[in-house]
Amino acid sequence: MPRFGGIASMMRLPVASAPVGLNAAFIGIPLDIGTSHRPGARFGPRQIRAESSLIRPYNMATSAAPFDTLQVADLGDVPINTYSLEKSLAIITAFYEPVLAANCIPLTLGGDHTIALPILRAMATKHGPVALVHVDAHADVNADMFGERIAHGTPFRRAVEEDLLDCHKVFQIGLRGSGYASDDFDWPRQQGFTLVPAHEVWYQSLAPLMAKIRAHIGNTPCYLSFDIDGIDPAYAGGTGTPEIGGLSVPQALEIIRGCHGLNLVGGDLVEVSPAYDTSGNTALLGANLLYEMLCVLPGVTRR
Repeated sequence: MPRFGGIASMMRLPVASAPVGLNAAFIGIPLDIGTSHRPGARFGPRQIRAESSLIRPYNMATSAAPFDTLQVADLGDVPINTYSLEKSLAIITAFYEPVLAANCIPLTLGGDHTIALPILRAMATKHGPVALVHVDAHADVNADMFGERIAHGTPFRRAVEEDLLDCHKVFQIGLRGSGYASDDFDWPRQQGFTLVPAHEVWYQSLAPLMAKIRAHIGNTPCYLSFDIDGIDPAYAGGTGTPEIGGLSVPQALEIIRGCHGLNLVGGDLVEVSPAYDTSGNTALLGANLLYEMLCVLPGVTRR
């Protein structure tokens, strides 16, 4: 079958209906009702899968061969309630709990960043509070948005309040843009988060930063949450809330590859909005970053 044919699963992998026997799985969450600006991330999972068809099994840069040791499949999409954000969160958590119970590591195709909260709820049920590597233009720690406690700008505030995170092992990388006040980033620092604004790492390799992060997190179960708007819109403009002056694609690769050696228990790639991605480059980048996440999961061989 040519790569442009067949069912559009992630990386043309088998489609499975249950996580039993899988070491890792790709899962789509086609939800964008938590979005505050440009909508369309509900179509992200479908487009990321389409753009993933050219990805091959062996990572030429890192020598990772994930399919040598891991059983991996595409578990399809979570059947969210498109009219209710609150009900959708419960549906997402209920979907992920048996995946984690089967010792299957989920890699999620978003969807807007609201989805991180219900996933972290499932993670905490199995692992307790987790460490977090969070790549984003925004800290997503708003107290509320338009009076609503749940939205794509609030998941990590709620995660702290619900004791889902090991706060002194949370790293937020790529933050930037304009704000409402000079203290916008004070709250996460007060919780113990380490913030790495984008302008502090312009033109720099992030390999040394990731070495420090690995040493600090150690073997604590760690979740990797990657908002595509962490990348500069020159490379990834197909997103809902783009901010100039972002990370480069090589820096994105350094961050994910720098997670090799961490006890990763899951990851997500969110906020791809195909309507603003006319070239397909944003979804293509998202697909490759998810593949890179697969390549750094525990148990992946390098040859």
